[in-house]
Amino acid sequence: MLCICSIAGCVTEAPGFSNSQYEPGQVLIMGHVVTVLTGERARKFEPAVRDIELLAQPAGRRYRVSIDGDTQRFATFLPPGRYELTRVKIHEGPFLSIAQVSSSFSVQAGPPVFVGTWRFGLDSPRYGRRVAVSIVSDEEARQKAEKEIQETHPDRGGAPPVTVIPEPAEMEARLYVVAPYPRISRYFRRHYW
Repeated sequence: MLCICSIAGCVTEAPGFSNSQYEPGQVLIMGHVVTVLTGERARKFEPAVRDIELLAQPAGRRYRVSIDGDTQRFATFLPPGRYELTRVKIHEGPFLSIAQVSSSFSVQAGPPVFVGTWRFGLDSPRYGRRVAVSIVSDEEARQKAEKEIQETHPDRGGAPPVTVIPEPAEMEARLYVVAPYPRISRYFRRHYW
């Protein structure tokens, strides 16, 4: 695992589904991400989740799971324990936004875990922009995840995935723009003032 340190702290890059370098005892976590724009479209770019951040409790270790898509399945290997979805990064072309959210789930040792379909609905680009998060149990996505486990990791495909839905399953948060803004002169960047 790769640990990336910054002023905000260390974040461990969680091993992806295709990565065969997972540690023994880790559990396969799978889910589905859908990103939609709920308001009028002011930009030509479609919103897409870049990555999500999970916080292991009570240890405080943070894991980043890369998504990079508007409608994507994600999968990673994590140790058993309690996790909290704490942060989501959403990009629209060159624009990047971050939202702080809070939804928890537990992972038990054993079979793979399907954490449901995570839907992110974004307001139109404006001041005070918000994201609505809704996590639902989607049987079709779970079946696709189970099929993918059997094809890619037959050693993990003995038992069907267990469905665990994070709580709370619905929340809303403010999106904060991450600098630098693309192709805007320094004079107009208000965060420098």
